[in-house]
Amino acid sequence: MTNRAHPRARRALTPILLTAVLFALAGTAGAQAQEPPDSPPVDWGPVSINLEDVAYPHPVSHIEFSLYGEEVRMAFMDVRPSGEGNGRTVVLLHGGNYFASAWEGTIDALRDAGFRVVAMDQIGYGRSSKPIIPYSLHMHAANIARVLDHLEIERAAVAGHSFGGMKASRFALLYPERTTHVALVNAIGLADGRAGRGWSEPRPAPSRSYEAAVRTIRGHVAEWDERYMEYVRIHYGWGLSGDWPRLAMVRALNGDVMRSATVVHDWPQIEAPALVIGGELDGPRFPELARGAAASFPNGEVVLLPDIGHNPHWEAPELLNPELIDFFGR
Repeated sequence: MTNRAHPRARRALTPILLTAVLFALAGTAGAQAQEPPDSPPVDWGPVSINLEDVAYPHPVSHIEFSLYGEEVRMAFMDVRPSGEGNGRTVVLLHGGNYFASAWEGTIDALRDAGFRVVAMDQIGYGRSSKPIIPYSLHMHAANIARVLDHLEIERAAVAGHSFGGMKASRFALLYPERTTHVALVNAIGLADGRAGRGWSEPRPAPSRSYEAAVRTIRGHVAEWDERYMEYVRIHYGWGLSGDWPRLAMVRALNGDVMRSATVVHDWPQIEAPALVIGGELDGPRFPELARGAAASFPNGEVVLLPDIGHNPHWEAPELLNPELIDFFGR
């Protein structure tokens, strides 16, 4: 197992959307806010749970199929290399609080390096359908394969952030012949924490407050930047939508998957090269757990990014993206 800590470098970020209103919150345009404001801007309103009113950085396509007797559609961005391609494909899987366009900067870095990039909105997220069904890691992995089949992609590298790391692991286990590499970016589930946790029926949150939206996004970064406010706006806006009860139930069902499933026993059976990478400030045990996860893969390595939290693709793309490009290019 390779174990590397990355030297600290200047931070950069390319977010989904920046608005003059958000910059004004800091007092002067372009100023960096130290912390989120205590209350939302007065003009913030509902946001569609299917994100039709949120810009994506590349064209979005869909495939349609049936799950548990329900007709659903799954959204994805299929981004071709910006120049001469290297013939390789990378699948990007978002975390449980996000959607495919949260990978914007990484998509662009990979395409500029010659990769074809497929960034997916998993069923239950983003612009994909939100059915009330039994969610599982197996189902999410099968849906990844559906998109690859649709695009006639035989083999690909898979990278998952947060909850997406569990899905990437399960895909690599179930579809070894289709997996060239697997990367876990600040993945959750780095230890089997099921012991002593009795099951209870998933129950949706009755409301989604501004304070809850701030806690979610603020908790994922080591240092606050005003540009993250777009994600706060989206989370807060979901709670103002009339469709919030459906989204809340879908989030609760996927939350049950996070609590009741484990992938730690998948890793010893995954022969593809594996990279466990992430910000070392993602909880006090993250470095230890990341090293242990990397050691569980037959061909695993770990890279820790100092002074970075749960979302290195926002906080330190100049550190994360070169590591991913190098790893996927081997």
